[in-house]
Amino acid sequence: MRNHPHHPDDANSSPHTSLLGSEFAEFDETTQTATMRFTVKREMTTWRGGVQGGLVAGYLDDVMGYAYVAATDGEMAPLNLEISMSLIRLIPEGPLIGKGRVVKSGRKVIFLEGELYSEEGKLMARASSTALPTPRPSATDTGMV
Repeated sequence: MRNHPHHPDDANSSPHTSLLGSEFAEFDETTQTATMRFTVKREMTTWRGGVQGGLVAGYLDDVMGYAYVAATDGEMAPLNLEISMSLIRLIPEGPLIGKGRVVKSGRKVIFLEGELYSEEGKLMARASSTALPTPRPSATDTGMV
């Protein structure tokens, strides 16, 4: 994963990063949109040949969350209250592009949206999230190191 001015320096060490094959690509401050690349591993798929539905939420949560982290210059992170998701196509093993954006950020609640696309630009899944703004935890804060 490449470091980026809006990407927390310690994000590479987050346990979920390796599992999801996450790579932060860019953040557009004007639209408050983060772009990420994922490498979907075979272990994330079912016998149908696509990512298990609950695990799709992990990719969407990651890209929506990083949009908010980037929008707050790495100071804050969302704590989800609710995620609503639509699974549009089976997501196969391989590359995946995520777009997440901050729709509205308030002192008490955040509204986020995200989509997952194939490399060819086909929409695979979409989600919206309602979350609480919280200080971004670190591995030291949570006792994970």
